[in-house]
Amino acid sequence: MYIKRDLEKVVINTSNTFPVVLITGSRQVGKTTLLKKLSEEGRKYVTLDNPLVREIAITDPALFLQRYSPPVLIDEIQYEPQILPYIKMYVDEHKNYFVPVWLI
Repeated sequence: MYIKRDLEKVVINTSNTFPVVLITGSRQVGKTTLLKKLSEEGRKYVTLDNPLVREIAITDPALFLQRYSPPVLIDEIQYEPQILPYIKMYVDEHKNYFVPVWLI
């Protein structure tokens, strides 16, 4: 059973203004559940918990962003913080287009 969170509206409204949104919080409070629910609205969801996905993010960040192009929800970003500069470059290169990326 999914419990609707007030944070959903905040995340959606913020992503309408900013191309990248970072969601942080304590363990087991529903961040991943929230992202998975929001992914049902047409956004890609990818988790760096998956060793194969994480390996692509580590070895070829450009391929990772090509494969998981925005709008994308990237879960467990802390496993590969080196991808953050590539996300910044992607957003900067596509600043005329709205490219929301949600990180958790």
